[in-house]
Amino acid sequence: MASKSFHRREMLPQQPPPPGVAGPLHWIRENLFPGPVSAAQTIIFSGLLVWLVYWAFPWFWYSEWSAPNLKICRELLGDTGGACFAFVTERWHQFLFGPTFPAAERWRMVVAFVLLLIALAPMLYPMLPRKMMWFSAAYPFLMIWLVWGGSLWDPIMAAVGFGIGAAVFMGLARFGTLPAVLGAIIAPVLWWLYASGEAADALQSVVALELPAIQSRNLGGLSIALIIGLSGILLSLPLGVLLALGRQSNLFIIHAVSVGFIEFIRGVPLITILIAAQSVLGYFLPPGTNFDIVLRVVILVTLFSAAYNAETIRGGLAALPKGQTEAAQALGMNYWTAQRLIILPQALKISIPGIVNNFIGLFKDTTLVSIIGIYDLLGLFNILDASTDWKGIYWEFYFVIGLMFFIICFSMSRYSLWLEKRLRTDVR
Repeated sequence: MASKSFHRREMLPQQPPPPGVAGPLHWIRENLFPGPVSAAQTIIFSGLLVWLVYWAFPWFWYSEWSAPNLKICRELLGDTGGACFAFVTERWHQFLFGPTFPAAERWRMVVAFVLLLIALAPMLYPMLPRKMMWFSAAYPFLMIWLVWGGSLWDPIMAAVGFGIGAAVFMGLARFGTLPAVLGAIIAPVLWWLYASGEAADALQSVVALELPAIQSRNLGGLSIALIIGLSGILLSLPLGVLLALGRQSNLFIIHAVSVGFIEFIRGVPLITILIAAQSVLGYFLPPGTNFDIVLRVVILVTLFSAAYNAETIRGGLAALPKGQTEAAQALGMNYWTAQRLIILPQALKISIPGIVNNFIGLFKDTTLVSIIGIYDLLGLFNILDASTDWKGIYWEFYFVIGLMFFIICFSMSRYSLWLEKRLRTDVR
């Protein structure tokens, strides 16, 4: 009796999907017209979109980009209904650098922001070589020299202070955490107060490395928004982490200080803090002290954002099971090792949407600095409106400014989504 096989000896070729379950028509039916309610919503919103495009198309299509003033621009447009964007061509340098930034020194700002992209790259994309982080650490001091000018030895000596703090911390670590932390704080402060200035002057007299000084009042436009916004973003995250851990601490003093700081900052409007940066803060400084206005704003904006980040990160910490901490303790880890390797990575991953939301809000809030005399992007409107050439330009100005902020904030949002997807270790 011949044996019979119940297994196929060859593979069948792949067959196309049945009609109606794939292709564009299937997607349209499933996503746009799955039911009567969805079909009605699709029709209504499609009609609104068509009406909006029909209304806005001439405004963009017939726009004018080259004219010396608003009157001539309107004459060139005639009855087409187009927008007058010629002020962008005429005043582009004000949008990027501010109205009083020296024209001969604009290259410094361009170089500073090109280097900023290089410095941010290894922090945003972990696949890049970790050795690039050395440049990221040195960039803030290089940026200060490029933007504000003066002697290069001043930011170098400021960086040396951080190196002294790290060396003191490692040297005192064997005596305990508290002495190491206190030494790491006191040693750099003493260096900056009593030695760094003299050392910088001595080195400057030997090797002169200097750029023309630029006052903070001369900064403005997109550059000042990026300086304040990115500085606040980068500095407020680690401070927010410390405040979140302090609020959960069992030590009464640390817990009370953290709670008091967070609740006070969250209960005060940012505009009040900026006014304090301009006027009130000077009363608490020694007579004759020249505290840079941009530095004041950066410090107070950082503190403001850190309070909100602390609560966002605390929510991420509260979402973790208690067993994570217990498992770290069972492995013999101390508090800081467990936080660094186990707790904080998971809490920060959970908190990414909230943290990025705070960062976007912080960047948009940089427009408030116009009330203290810094010509940010929105503050440029007063300059245009005071000019006889462009007085009366409204819609086009706010559209351009809104587009700039949208591009930056949308990029931050898309990076957040990419980072969340990359860190989804639970579905790998």
